[in-house]
Amino acid sequence: MGKDEPPQNRDKPAPPANQDVVFIHSPVEQGEGFRVIRSREDRLEIGELRPTEHGRPLAGELVKLTQRSEHTRLFDVEVLLPAPHGADAPRSGPAQVATDAYRSNWEAIFGPREENKLAN
Repeated sequence: MGKDEPPQNRDKPAPPANQDVVFIHSPVEQGEGFRVIRSREDRLEIGELRPTEHGRPLAGELVKLTQRSEHTRLFDVEVLLPAPHGADAPRSGPAQVATDAYRSNWEAIFGPREENKLAN
């Protein structure tokens, strides 16, 4: 090692380049869950961590957390199911209110639509 070279610490391994880590900050005010700070892909994100419930849709990613040895509130993140891509897409125009369930209930109440019998 020359005198112009910086000293190297060989005791600690270098952290992985693409690590995904979450720090549990504090509980949320309403309901179950925690506020979190997440570090991934060279950026910091804030969010909430909530338990899953059977029959209830996911609002984001489904993740598995593994506690790290450095701190009791620091966890490695493994993404089990990525967030749906269409959920956060911006939309234009009025809200979509005529869903398939809406249409089937309409027909149950008012009957099926009659075809237009007039010739065009």
